Amino acid sequence: MTDKKFEALNVPPDALEKGGIEILRASVSEGAVSIALRRAFDDPFTWGVLLVDLARHAARIYAMETELSEEEAFQEIVTGIQAELDDPSDPGSTQALN
Repeated sequence: MTDKKFEALNVPPDALEKGGIEILRASVSEGAVSIALRRAFDDPFTWGVLLVDLARHAARIYAMETELSEEEAFQEIVTGIQAELDDPSDPGSTQALN
C-alpha cells in the first residue's frame, strides 16, 4: 500500500454559487505537469484569452507570496511562455479522456 497523497484545490466560490463546468485541471507530480482539460469553447481564440488570464492570476499570487511585484512576475511568466513557444521542452501527448 502506498501513502501518496493528492492535494486538490477547492472549487472557486463563484462556481459553487452559480454552477459551472471544470475545464482545466493541472497537477505537478514528481516534477512533471499533468493536465486534464475539455475543449470547452467553440473558438480556440478563447483559450488564448484564458491562458493570459491564468498568467495574470499567477502573477498576482507571486506578488502576494514573494518579493516580486505583479508586473515583474507577469513579465517572467511571459518570458517563460515565449521561451517555450520558441523551443518546446516537451510537446507531450494528449488523449480525450473526459
